[in-house]
Amino acid sequence: MAPVVTSVSPTQGNPAGGTPVTINGSGFTGATVVRFGPNLATNVVVVSNTQITARTPPGSGTAKVTVTGPTGTSTQNVFFTYTTVAAPVLTALSPTSGPTTGGNTVTLTGTNLTGATQVLFGATPATILTNTATQITATAPAGTGTVNVTATTPGGTSNPLPYTYTTVSAPTLTNLNPTSGPTTGGNTVTLTGTNLTGATQVLFGATPATILTNTATHITVSAPAGPPSVVNVTVTTPGGISNPLSYIYVAAPVVTGVTPQFGPDTGGNSVTITGSGLALAGAVHFGPNLATGFTVISDNQLTATAPPGTGTVVVTVTTPGGTSTLGPGNPYYTYLGAPVINSLIPNEGSSLGGDSVTINGSNLTYTDSVTFGGVPASFSVLSDTLAVATAPAHAAGTVNVQLHTPAGNSNTLPFIYDPA
Repeated sequence: MAPVVTSVSPTQGNPAGGTPVTINGSGFTGATVVRFGPNLATNVVVVSNTQITARTPPGSGTAKVTVTGPTGTSTQNVFFTYTTVAAPVLTALSPTSGPTTGGNTVTLTGTNLTGATQVLFGATPATILTNTATQITATAPAGTGTVNVTATTPGGTSNPLPYTYTTVSAPTLTNLNPTSGPTTGGNTVTLTGTNLTGATQVLFGATPATILTNTATHITVSAPAGPPSVVNVTVTTPGGISNPLSYIYVAAPVVTGVTPQFGPDTGGNSVTITGSGLALAGAVHFGPNLATGFTVISDNQLTATAPPGTGTVVVTVTTPGGTSTLGPGNPYYTYLGAPVINSLIPNEGSSLGGDSVTINGSNLTYTDSVTFGGVPASFSVLSDTLAVATAPAHAAGTVNVQLHTPAGNSNTLPFIYDPA
């Protein structure tokens, strides 16, 4: 079967010939002749059974492209148009230098750049990434010294612009701040070091971070999400890959209980907080108020000094992993006003004890003891303003009656024991 031609690229070129073209199709193995109209192409190379490269001969108008092989000549109507195409002109390169290893992206700016078939750095082809009439982006090949960069289009080869290969020092990391963060990511991490200019990638383990800012000595990134673990953070620049520094992904803390669950509205008492993920605690809050101090006992326990407050609040712990949220357990803490005794009815009784004494006051709900002259009495709390106690036996005389709640001791009122 004769060769089949399906396309030619580019489809137009200079009447003077010499335009590099690629011919696509099938049955090219053993092909000996490529014609543009009646004229023979030059520099014919059979790349594969489906592709041939060649340079156009001089010509004019529209010429049919044919390939001749041992089995015949193609007959498909694939055409190449001879037209006067303005030669490409380069006006700028950005950047004008790069690493000897290549691999960086270089932008060529100019005019008449459409249909670029080749960009050379010296004698070495670059990989063309994008191409418009005024701009080409290409991946620089490896090289040394200063070389000329040129672009070739159907209109010819451009003027040269110099590009310098430089030895770029590898990046070095000296510090991360912070060194830990939540598993959800999204927090800002600052990397400090040297030779950090032109960072192309920051990895947390195998996961890329979003680069926010970049100077020679600092990079800020938005950390990606990751499971609870320790990962290596590295930076890649044109100079290579940096040394690793450790970063810890911390699970959010959990508060499951507080002891005691009550305390004075003036604060100042010690509260034990239990849960998980507490070891890296940076702050403890009682509702909106910051604890005045805390001590980490273990990953499951810490003690905090309650700040002043009112009502029932949620106790939260903040670590690099985030702030605890409501979950299993009882993270609530209730502030109590100090108990007050307003009256005792009656305020005297027999030294044998057994008299029922009504205590009127305020903040009595959480009463946990009532004493007559220091002697514990049995009692019942009826409301926040009313309690009833049974006077214990006591020597004749006047004693102080006092009650206690988690908020502290009440004031005292006298009770008179009469001789039996």
